[in-house]
Amino acid sequence: MSRVLLKDVRPYGEGEPVDVLVDGEVIAEIGANLDTDADEIIQAGGAVALPGFVDLHTHLREPGREDAETVETGSMAAALGGYTAVFAMANTDPVADNAVIVEHVWRRGREVGLVDVHPVGAVTVGLKGEKLAELGTMRRSIAEVRVFSDDGHCVHDPLLMRRALEYTKSFGGVVAQHAEEPRLTVGAQAHEGANAARLGLAGWPAPAEEAIVARDCLLAGHTGGTLHICHVSTEGTAEILRWWKSRESSGRVSAEVTPHHLLLTDDRLATYDPINKVNPPLRTDADVLALRQALADGTVDCVATDHAPHAAQDKDCEWSAAKPGMLGLQTALGIVVQTMVRSGLLDWRGVARVMSERPAEIAGLTDQGRPVAAGEPANLVLVDPDAEWTVRAAELASLGENSPFEGMRLPGRVVATLLRGRITAHEGKVTR
Repeated sequence: MSRVLLKDVRPYGEGEPVDVLVDGEVIAEIGANLDTDADEIIQAGGAVALPGFVDLHTHLREPGREDAETVETGSMAAALGGYTAVFAMANTDPVADNAVIVEHVWRRGREVGLVDVHPVGAVTVGLKGEKLAELGTMRRSIAEVRVFSDDGHCVHDPLLMRRALEYTKSFGGVVAQHAEEPRLTVGAQAHEGANAARLGLAGWPAPAEEAIVARDCLLAGHTGGTLHICHVSTEGTAEILRWWKSRESSGRVSAEVTPHHLLLTDDRLATYDPINKVNPPLRTDADVLALRQALADGTVDCVATDHAPHAAQDKDCEWSAAKPGMLGLQTALGIVVQTMVRSGLLDWRGVARVMSERPAEIAGLTDQGRPVAAGEPANLVLVDPDAEWTVRAAELASLGENSPFEGMRLPGRVVATLLRGRITAHEGKVTR
């Protein structure tokens, strides 16, 4: 087993720099000027040490759309972005609605070995919203699926959603809902508001999200099931979650916000560039500010990237024909630093909470999101808080280049990522 010495790091950005000795898969010792033999030494120069990031919402596209992304390229992007675990969504081709597909994704993640890839199982067969998928079989598979989602589609039938919450409760599962009342979003292309009206784009009303969130909170309370709300995008949704979490309830409800919904607004739609098309759509300044505050105060639990790579032909077309989605794994940290840390809404312990600790808790991971302390698993990310870098989509690891952050200067640079004591990324390069 190898020994890695991290020189001059600041756990959670606090205090004077110390050394961290990693022995095998665990943190062996933390202290000043550790004098020890090590197989590898990283001179961190005062970098912030955090638990490795956990992404509850990643699209790796494999199987079926390997022209847009693969488990390997997505894992590379994740490691370079500071992630040590990702949850791969079920909307692949074929859909991950059975043990065969989720086990394939799990095995591919193990073969690549850069991050822990946890397959998300579909809630319904074929994402069609008609009957429940093989939830128990996927849970009992070698992939041990615990999170289930029809992301990209809402489980809009309340009876099916109730049954999913009841069934997954029996084995501690989580239902992650794409909150979108489909009857309110037929033909929708952009947030329903002044910009959509001026541009002639069919509007996507905020209540389409909020109505499902309110309904499913009530269903979670009634069943005692565990509900997770994907990609929260509106001020109203934040208020519903705040109200729900203030109640005494047997249902457990958590929520995520994406980096792009913390930074971008529908003002960007003026050019009709499909790079800005995403589901749910970019909203207003008021929504962005409300989501930042909700993340800061814990109403929204965590950041999840909704990393959604696309092949060029699926974005390089007219707006109405373009597929929704944006890259996110390598830019998430920078956006969180810009919107939450530099604004004073979060400190580095807060970053650890929303990007590592809470996602791991929600998903039931016992070896991720752990404290930076002796005896804990060495799943770590080192961050240079002062460095800035310019986003160039062509230079990112993903096969897709659909980043709305092209040309932006972002703060916070990943110096290194360690998965169970093994360096997976260092100074912008993947290490094997």
